[in-house]
Amino acid sequence: MRRAIAKPHPRILAVDDGAFARSDPTAPIAAVVVALPGYVEAVRRGRVVVDGRDATERTIEVARATGPLDGVRAVLLDGAVLGGFNVVDLARVHRALGVPVIAVTRRPPDFARIHAALRQWFGRDAARRWRLLRAQRLFLVPTGARPILAAAVGCSRADAIALVHRATVRGYWPEPLRLAHLIASADAPVGAPAPLGTGRRIKQPARRLSRGPVA
Repeated sequence: MRRAIAKPHPRILAVDDGAFARSDPTAPIAAVVVALPGYVEAVRRGRVVVDGRDATERTIEVARATGPLDGVRAVLLDGAVLGGFNVVDLARVHRALGVPVIAVTRRPPDFARIHAALRQWFGRDAARRWRLLRAQRLFLVPTGARPILAAAVGCSRADAIALVHRATVRGYWPEPLRLAHLIASADAPVGAPAPLGTGRRIKQPARRLSRGPVA
């Protein structure tokens, strides 16, 4: 994979959710294929149930909708959740799409708080969501700014770090994920806070938690 990343314009597919209100039944998501550093080749949009169970299926669906995945080197995700507590099975996405999957996050998750919230609000399904969140171990990704964390399936930590570095155009956040979030948020109501630059978000928190899981 390291040799593929070193090519002039490796292709990366990123999936992220966009802005959604706490009362919304579904949240928007988008997939974008980028030939690094910033040439957008394909865009597709979809939706997931807020706090639902369909994040894995919708991730696979919207990724496949971008077209043939030949030449795509990896799938990037902003954490392992979409639409609140709708948890993505990273290993299943890897098996379905046949490429490495890398989930990155800006800050260390508060796992104790996340676990308590899952047990409080999701009953019998709490254990399944918790298992998916903890399936891959997080590791540090050094950046030119503040470091971020990542989990990877289908590639080594070293390759995942190299890919995140290659995909980062400005600041510390991978450009394909920034674009996916902007596209997913395109239908946000006029007057909602705008996502300005790297690290600014208009993604709403989970309905039942002031700050949702980011692992």
